[in-house]
Amino acid sequence: MFNIGDLIIYSTHGICKIDDICDKTVSGVTRTYYVLHPMEDDHHLTISTPVNDSKVVMLELIHKEEASTILDSFQYPGIEWNDNPNERFRKYSDIVNSGNRKEIASVINTLMRRKTEAELQEKKLYERDHKLLNTIKNILFKELAISMNTTFEDVNENVFKVITENR
Repeated sequence: MFNIGDLIIYSTHGICKIDDICDKTVSGVTRTYYVLHPMEDDHHLTISTPVNDSKVVMLELIHKEEASTILDSFQYPGIEWNDNPNERFRKYSDIVNSGNRKEIASVINTLMRRKTEAELQEKKLYERDHKLLNTIKNILFKELAISMNTTFEDVNENVFKVITENR
């Protein structure tokens, strides 16, 4: 169970802060809920989610050691590329939904390498791949930045440098 004030990864909303833990009655059923808000939210979104909802992905932020290991992994090739865009998207989405940051980093690694290769040929990455890359990179790199006490921009720049040097 998380505590008030904890930073967590919540689904596609990314890094969220838990503002409260309270009981709420919805449709006649009283349950304990986390009340949280995305750290990047300009619209003051408040999310209430049941504490014991197995369908909701809520993860505690990774520690500095794991963040360092993940950053080091960008020196190596990422996940296997599948030429079928639908199968690739399904496989990569399943990995993202697992919440395993090391595997998510492998997906980012592969997509960033493919994007760099495409740009060198004056082409673009497939649109679904591009959207997936931006979404998961935004969430993971912000988490890494918090864990490493740096910025998203520094993480992004360092990863890009490692990927382009190790082509």
